[in-house]
Amino acid sequence: MNISALVLARNEEEMIKDCLSQLNFVDEIIILDQGSTDKTRQIAKKYTKKIFTTSYESFAKNREILAAHAKSDWLLYIDVDERFDNEVIEEIKEAIRQQKYQAFYFPRKNIILGKWLRHGGWFPDYVPKLFERGSLKGWTGQVHESPKVDGAFGYFKTPITHLTARNLSSMLGKTIKWAKVEADLAYSANHPRVTITRVIWAAAKEFSGRYFVKLGLLDGFIGFIEAVYQALHRAITLVYLWETQNNIQELFEKTKDKLNE
Repeated sequence: MNISALVLARNEEEMIKDCLSQLNFVDEIIILDQGSTDKTRQIAKKYTKKIFTTSYESFAKNREILAAHAKSDWLLYIDVDERFDNEVIEEIKEAIRQQKYQAFYFPRKNIILGKWLRHGGWFPDYVPKLFERGSLKGWTGQVHESPKVDGAFGYFKTPITHLTARNLSSMLGKTIKWAKVEADLAYSANHPRVTITRVIWAAAKEFSGRYFVKLGLLDGFIGFIEAVYQALHRAITLVYLWETQNNIQELFEKTKDKLNE
């Protein structure tokens, strides 16, 4: 049985070399580039000729595009900030040899601000990564995409390492991007109107859930920072939703036009 490694990338010149160099156990590497303006494509060409371009933002759509380009019996989705050690690789090979399941979840060790967070809801953080080609029927979801699989899932024991949240700037950058998407989805789903009380309650609930209920406090100061960040993300999402519900952009334009009269 052979394996296609599927990688979605955008401006990842700092991470993509280490990602691709670990994939010497697969039969082909396929890159789907989201319009990189740095050296991502140049570096990727050293490891594969199968580099394609997409204009879609949807993770689900791009995962389906990657699968369509693959030729192997098994599909292994890899994020550029994920790392596999030898034990994980051997577990992958053994799972494919046994063929007891059609898809697999991997546990992840999330490295946030340089620390492996074992609490706060961050471990084992199972994510679907490996699929028998014929059993994967597609993907759904815009932000947190999910696979549609005709078959049973297995669970790996050895975690992969996820080098996420390298610094506060990258964390805030993700929030600015994805909180707006989440807010738009909530608006489409007729979310209740946003109030001050709702924002405060949601942020407080997120913080307490991460820090106290899920024991993020055991991860020290970084556990505290992460709980604060998740609470902030929740608050910003609701504020974006408030903007849409109250037509803030339209109100701004009307105010600007009055000043220009």
